[in-house]
Amino acid sequence: MIITKTPYRISFFGGGSDYPDWFNNFSGQVLSTTINKHIYITCRFLPNFFKHKYRVVWSKIENVKHINQIQHGSVKGLLNFYGIKNGVEIHYDGDLPARSGMGSSSCFTVGLMKAINALKNKEISKFQLAKKAIFFEQKIMKETVGSQDQVAASIGGFNKIIFNKNRIKIMKIKKVKNLKKLENNLLLIYTGINRTAHKIASTYVSKLSSIKKKYILDICEHVNEGEKLLNSGQIDDFGMLLNNAWKLKKKLSTSISNSKIDQLYDVAIKHGALGGKLLGAGGGGFLLLYMPQKLRRSFFLKNKKLINIPFNFTNEGAQVIFKDLKR
Repeated sequence: MIITKTPYRISFFGGGSDYPDWFNNFSGQVLSTTINKHIYITCRFLPNFFKHKYRVVWSKIENVKHINQIQHGSVKGLLNFYGIKNGVEIHYDGDLPARSGMGSSSCFTVGLMKAINALKNKEISKFQLAKKAIFFEQKIMKETVGSQDQVAASIGGFNKIIFNKNRIKIMKIKKVKNLKKLENNLLLIYTGINRTAHKIASTYVSKLSSIKKKYILDICEHVNEGEKLLNSGQIDDFGMLLNNAWKLKKKLSTSISNSKIDQLYDVAIKHGALGGKLLGAGGGGFLLLYMPQKLRRSFFLKNKKLINIPFNFTNEGAQVIFKDLKR
């Protein structure tokens, strides 16, 4: 039996420039961190005395005899990708909802890849894990997804990730002044709106290198500005930069935001938030807000139905937390 633990991520700046449609023509970059919320995957080979050969437990419980009968697309794809012939049981649990802008799809892919390699008693480096997950999602599954989530989930930590046509470079952000202040002033608000990231992304990705070029160039520059503000300890200015970045990102597509999200964001600004953004491709999921800690109480007293998820930054990427190949 194998159990893996894979972190969700928060992407601050640069989202959109991590799509191959962009960085195969221009350089892309993002600034992101992993947090202490995780996806857990339990995986084991099944004894052959069950009527079913494959058991997959997620929002559904699947007991099937053939891989191609599995409804969970990523599970079916990965079992075929790795050529798994033995019966397998896979359980999925997540600290946060799926389809919420936290990179859960790629997080799942990375976690299951890590589990399958461990189940086969094979080692895989963090960087190779990230590259394989990107290849699988973009080339095998043919999904319109970026490349930052797989890297974040595999590597972990606070990073500036640079994308070029034939290279991914990871730069650890190690010396952030007032890092605790940044962590304390961030809110993670669940909007209650689920969406499919690749469907939102498909409304603008194909236009990135043409009519949306200027927006993406500016979005990339926000990464450099954000990095400088972190290094200089200007954390409130970092929060205000989130506001600028969010306004710019909404110009990529009318599907990125909606009236409910805009209203919630405006209310937060009126209560003292300096900036924020929807995480992921947009359309729903989690809203990240930068609001000075002293203003939170008033904000939540007047907005009691909001769901805030406390979190901390973390340095760990995907890891095997239990391994017993005899079970």
